[in-house]
This record gives sequence, C-alpha cells and structure tokens, in this order.
Amino acid sequence: MDAHALARACAEAMWAEDSASRGLGMRLLAVAPGCADLAMTVTETMVNGHRICHGGFIFTLADSAFAYACNTHDQRTVAQHCAVTFLAPGSLGDVLTARAVERQRVGRSGIYDITVTRQDGAVIAEFRGHSRTIEGAVLPRVAADASS
Repeated sequence: MDAHALARACAEAMWAEDSASRGLGMRLLAVAPGCADLAMTVTETMVNGHRICHGGFIFTLADSAFAYACNTHDQRTVAQHCAVTFLAPGSLGDVLTARAVERQRVGRSGIYDITVTRQDGAVIAEFRGHSRTIEGAVLPRVAADASS
C-alpha cells in the first residue's frame, strides 16, 4: 500500500470510531501522509458569553486535525503536549478549518503545526502539537490463518 492509501485507510479507521469529532459536526476534508484537514461549523452550543466561539472548541478542532495527521503512518500516536495561540474570534455560523502539517517525526516523537482559519481566510488560531507514538497500529491486523 502506498503512503497516500495508507494515510487514507488510517483516517477512515479512526473516523469510524471518533465519536467526539463526529459529535461536534467535524468533517474530515483531506488526509495525506503527515497532513490532515478538518472543518467544523460554529453552532449555537459552541458560543460563549461574548457570543464568540469558545476557545475549547477551536482547540478541539485543531487537536482532532493533529490526531489525524500524526496517525497517518499506521502507528498509534497520541498527544504529548499541545499549545494554542488564539488570534481572532470565530462567530456563530463560521466554518472553521484546521490544517495540520507534520514538521518533524523522529523515533517516537513528532512535531505538528495546525492553523485554524475562518471561511474568509482569516487565521484565528495557531496550534503546535507534540506527539508520542505508543504501542500498536491504527489499522486492524488480520490474524494469521491457523492452518498454515
């Protein structure tokens, strides 16, 4: 399986089990080795007392894109450390897109940059995630035939 097909298969396997991202109305737009794009529309339940998108939802969108990007190599990978800087607000009805890009992947550690934008192209947040590969694969393994 080539790297792009592997990335897509890993994303599809994760998406089938990702109740959190799907429950927030996120959509998986694109995936490639070390990269992923997810989108989410800001709903009434996502705005805070200032009538702007609660930062936790923006963080969650970026974190989900991070998860998909760092699991494209069929090695189970989790967040080790994340930081976000909010630059502009998201508002009710805005479509936010998070684009995650792998910067470095060495041994069990990786660094990913995620940019969250509004539909008008404005950057509303920059997120950096540090990943850690753990035991196991993303894709299910077929047990060897017992009769062989």
